[in-house]
Amino acid sequence: MTVTDAPREQRVGGSLSAGVFAVSAVVATVVAGTLTAQEAVPGIPMPGAIVTVGLPVVRVLLDVSAVAVVGLSLLAKLLGFDAPDRTEPVMRRVRPLTVTAAWAWAVCALLTIVLQTAELNPGSVPTLGMIASYVDTVGTGQGLLFSAACALAAAGIGLMAVRFGEKVPAELRIIVALFGLLPIPVTGHAVNSVWHDPIMIMMEVHVMGAAAWTGGLVATVVFVASRRELLAVVLPRFSRLATVCLLMVAMSGLVSGLGTMALTPGVELPGAILTSQYGLLVLTKVTLTVLLVPLAAHIRFRLMPGIRRGEATTVAGWATAELAVMGLAYGVAVAITRAAVG
Repeated sequence: MTVTDAPREQRVGGSLSAGVFAVSAVVATVVAGTLTAQEAVPGIPMPGAIVTVGLPVVRVLLDVSAVAVVGLSLLAKLLGFDAPDRTEPVMRRVRPLTVTAAWAWAVCALLTIVLQTAELNPGSVPTLGMIASYVDTVGTGQGLLFSAACALAAAGIGLMAVRFGEKVPAELRIIVALFGLLPIPVTGHAVNSVWHDPIMIMMEVHVMGAAAWTGGLVATVVFVASRRELLAVVLPRFSRLATVCLLMVAMSGLVSGLGTMALTPGVELPGAILTSQYGLLVLTKVTLTVLLVPLAAHIRFRLMPGIRRGEATTVAGWATAELAVMGLAYGVAVAITRAAVG
C-alpha cells in the first residue's frame, strides 16, 4: 500500500512543532544571555548590540540547524528500508530539507566565527586578517571551522541522497552529521586540568545524545506523526533511542557541568551552584531535563500502546510540549557556554 501525503493541516501542525522548538531556543538564549550579561566597565570598550545579541542567537541557530541535520539523517533508519512504497514519499521530502539544514549549519558556524572575532575586537569591523588570526590562534575558531566543514560535507552527501535515494547509506549521513558535532564543546569553557580530556569527552557525549534525541523527535513529529501506520513503526524505535539518549544526556551533563565548576580555581561546591551565574544556569538546565522525563514517559507508556494499534492519539501535542522544553534547554546551554564559571 502506498502512503499518500498527509493533509495540509497535519503538515502545518508538524512544522509548528519544529517552529516551537526553534523559537523556544532563541527566546531562552536571549533571556538567559540578558540576565547573565557582564556589566560594562568604565574605560573598557564593549562589543555593540549586534554582537552581544546576535552572537548567542546565531550560536543557538547553529545548534538548531545541526539538530535538524542529525534528526533528518536518523529518520531513514527509524523508518527502515523494508517498505519503500510507504517510506519513500516521506524521504523524498526529507532529503532536500536535510541539505538546506546543513547549509544553514555551515553558514551559522562561519557567521559565529565572524561575530566572535568582533567580540574580541570591540569597536572594529572584523577583517579577513583578523578572522584568520582568530581561527589560527583560538581553539574555538578552529572547532567552528571544522564543524562548518562537516556541515558542508553533510550537504554534499545530502545532495547525492536527493539524486540517488537510499543508495547513499543512511549510516554515512548520520556519522558525518554526528562527527560535525564533536568540535562544538570546544566552543564552551575549557578546563586546565588532567581531567580536561575526560570532561571534553563527556561534553561531546552530551552534545551528540541531545542532538539525536531532539532531532529524532523533531523528524518524527514533523514527518511521521500524521501517518498512523508509519508512526506505529517509527515511534517504538525512536523511543528506545530516546531512552539511551536521555541517560547519555543526564549523566554526561552532570559530570561535565559539575566537573567544570569543581576544577575551576576559586569555585567552591556546592555553594557555587546557587551563587554563580554558571551554577544557576546548570541548575536550570538540569530542571528542564527533569521536566522532559514525564513528558517522554507519557508518550511511551500511555500513548504508544494506542499508536501500535493504529489509534488516533494526542502524540503531536505532547511531542510539541517536549520540544518546547528541549528548545529552552538548548537556549540555556548556549548561555552556559558564555557565562562566567566563578
